[in-house]
Amino acid sequence: MTETGEITGRTRVLGILADPIAHVKAPPGINRIARRRGRDAVMVPFQIAPESLAQFADALRTLKSFDGAIITVPHKGPMTALCDEVTPRARAVGAVNVIRRDADGRLHGDSLDGVGFVAGLAANGIAIAGRRVYLAGAGGAANAIAFALAAGGVAQLTLANRTRAKAEDLRTRILADHPDIPVTVGSDDPSGHDIIINGTSLGMRPEDAPPLDFARLEPSMIVAEVIMVPEITPLLASAQEKGCRIHLGRPMLDQQIELMADYFGL
Repeated sequence: MTETGEITGRTRVLGILADPIAHVKAPPGINRIARRRGRDAVMVPFQIAPESLAQFADALRTLKSFDGAIITVPHKGPMTALCDEVTPRARAVGAVNVIRRDADGRLHGDSLDGVGFVAGLAANGIAIAGRRVYLAGAGGAANAIAFALAAGGVAQLTLANRTRAKAEDLRTRILADHPDIPVTVGSDDPSGHDIIINGTSLGMRPEDAPPLDFARLEPSMIVAEVIMVPEITPLLASAQEKGCRIHLGRPMLDQQIELMADYFGL
């Protein structure tokens, strides 16, 4: 968009692909960045059913005014296979959450979930290098976060998931890329760790089961969320009661928005 917010024949088009789509929060942030950086570009929502994703990806290759898109649920995994090229970290994670179209129509994919989360911690003065980290979850965003934690040089990474086999699989894949990082599969007990992260969706609804044993939280721990709504989840509320430092879910999105804008060339 121009500085006045108008869309012209020169406006570059960005999208966000999801199904459903009404809940997505990224377009306003990307559009603000485009205006701030003086770029004539606009992000719009694209609701694409899973069975139509491959056909839509092919169409994007021919759309000359299209520069890229954010990829979210349920398309992160399937889109990986539809890209012409993906980064090593996206290949390791098995998912992309951004794609970019080059001038020849080729689609390139990357995964910024994990690096966005770690950047959110860093922006709030929380370093991960040399820390013992407990991560609840082994799918979706947790998958990407686990790889980013390992790349960031944590002293120990404990993976805890309701389905233990998924945590075991994630451990195997992390060790293939980061053989020097101690990675273990744990239980719902976060004791003995410096940073506790909920990488699941548990806590979004009042009826959700807890992602870990809240009674085992200790005042010395930093407790972090990926959930943005509610801002204070049951985990964070319990952590506050225990005297822990808490880290909200919002910084992950804020940092990712900037990384995504850079990726799109805004």
